[in-house]
Amino acid sequence: MTTQLSPRIADPWTADALARRYDQVRARTEQLAAPLSPEDQTVQSMPDVSPTKWHRAHVTWFFETFVLAEHEQRFAPYQDKYWFLFNSYYEAVGPRYARAERGHISRPGAHDVGSYRGNVDTRMRDLIDSLDEGTLDKLAGTIELGFHHEQQHQELLLMDIKHVLSVNPLQPVYDGSPDQPGTPDRLGWVDVEGGLVEIGHDGEGFSFDNELPRHRTFLEPYRLGDRLVTNGEWLDFMTDGGYDRAELWLSDGWGKVTGEDWRAPFYWQQVDGVWFEHTLHGTFPVDPSLPVTHVSHYEADAYATWAGKRLPTEAEWEHAAQTLADEPDETANLANADTFHARAAGPATGGLRQLFGDCWEWTSSAYLPYPGFHPAEGAIGEYNGKFMSGQMVLRGGCALTPPGHTRASYRNFFPAGSRWPMTGLRLADGGVR
Repeated sequence: MTTQLSPRIADPWTADALARRYDQVRARTEQLAAPLSPEDQTVQSMPDVSPTKWHRAHVTWFFETFVLAEHEQRFAPYQDKYWFLFNSYYEAVGPRYARAERGHISRPGAHDVGSYRGNVDTRMRDLIDSLDEGTLDKLAGTIELGFHHEQQHQELLLMDIKHVLSVNPLQPVYDGSPDQPGTPDRLGWVDVEGGLVEIGHDGEGFSFDNELPRHRTFLEPYRLGDRLVTNGEWLDFMTDGGYDRAELWLSDGWGKVTGEDWRAPFYWQQVDGVWFEHTLHGTFPVDPSLPVTHVSHYEADAYATWAGKRLPTEAEWEHAAQTLADEPDETANLANADTFHARAAGPATGGLRQLFGDCWEWTSSAYLPYPGFHPAEGAIGEYNGKFMSGQMVLRGGCALTPPGHTRASYRNFFPAGSRWPMTGLRLADGGVR
């Protein structure tokens, strides 16, 4: 995921506004953890998943490490070993506990992590209140970065606990309730003129460094599907032998299909001839009107090939989002909704639907630096640039993404074989010339 800031053109933070926003973000993490027992918060169900209490502690470690350690008078860490346990991958900060073994850490427990959070929260509020105006201006960007970092982990917390609960034979529910099953609608198309366009963050407000610098790129005319691909359409792909036809798949993807016996999206299971889907609000028969979720880039690419189409490039997606879409928080199904799951597209509008929210959309673009990209100096610069290899770009956000945390220029990324994120796809092809 990401770091560094773009310049703020909005009004500078005041101490009161910064403290209020700090409390809001920190409280939301605790709200998301509240439905979970201490035992739930300790489980690591696969190497890619982190325990809930680790997420709660790591985002706290971030503020302690990158804000308090450098600016708090007479600083001392809350607990020396926490710097080792809750470092993620910042080599410059020091050694860290192996990611795949985070579930081995029975102590500190979930309650102890809460005490750690409370201690750091008190110290952060005291620090913000004590800063003079010049120091506040300099430090506000790092604190704001901490907000967005914590929001990333709020999404990861939900993604990870979904997998934890999915392997429990009792099929426990996290939260939320399903929508009523809908009726699938016909896929439409939206033509986009293309040409010489600009992509990348425009410099207003916050961005991560991988969204910079803004630059020009040329796009041939193209068109995008007006909504996400649905479960019903994916069932047609499966019925037509989609997981059995090597000619549809990239070579590495076919290796995954055969090596890991992929037969359906990640959270689907067949019982007595009926496909069911596990969600955070329970396990239900697959609703054909909902967007297909938890498919890898390999699966998305194979489906697009089967459909005679392709995936959009990230430049195409962003250009369309800049010119044809509403602001994300106005219409998107983000994590403020009560389903914690992708929803049906709703009636056709003649424009693009579901561009933000519901599920992250795979693109055909490898995750690479933009022309002129430079990572931030110091440990924070490790967060992003060093991952620009072996990953594919996703756009748009999902039903687990916090409101206010996605935008047209936001670049998410995962390895092509990842299926546990809430990922789906939108089709593309050439447009009218």
